[in-house]
Amino acid sequence: MPAPLTRLAPLALASILTLATISGCSSKSDAPQPTASATETEEVFQETPAPAEASLAADETEATPAGGLSEIPETIRGRWGLVAADCTSTKGDAKGLLEISADQLKFYESVAKLGEIKEAGESRIRGTFDYSGEGQSWTNDVVLDVQDDGKTMIRRDYGKDAMPGPLKYTRCT
Repeated sequence: MPAPLTRLAPLALASILTLATISGCSSKSDAPQPTASATETEEVFQETPAPAEASLAADETEATPAGGLSEIPETIRGRWGLVAADCTSTKGDAKGLLEISADQLKFYESVAKLGEIKEAGESRIRGTFDYSGEGQSWTNDVVLDVQDDGKTMIRRDYGKDAMPGPLKYTRCT
């Protein structure tokens, strides 16, 4: 007569957990062979390089705490356009132009003054900016991340009045 299901359930659960643990901890490429001696097994693990760290998302590239930094890094400063015409307009209608100096971001109809720098690297900064424009003022956390050998910049705003999603700028020449 078959065993009652209640007696088999713990055994089945233990088997499933054991298989899941075994399959999740090793792969064919780095698992030692079952017939390997202890010395051979140790050598396999010593020779296996540590896995490379997963590449960071654009808004998580390497940066260090500001450490007393009080300015926007030089590589981020300059004129940036959302579209090519933002860089070449002579009519004053470059609505996507962003001019970055050591301590501010200047937009078409607003200015953002640098406050606290939270993280900074050679080509990345994350900080608090105090905005003013069109009779209003607000504060956002901003990440500016220069990529592609200084040709592209990704801007991300965080906060109540933040732009939704990242904005991609091209450096004006």
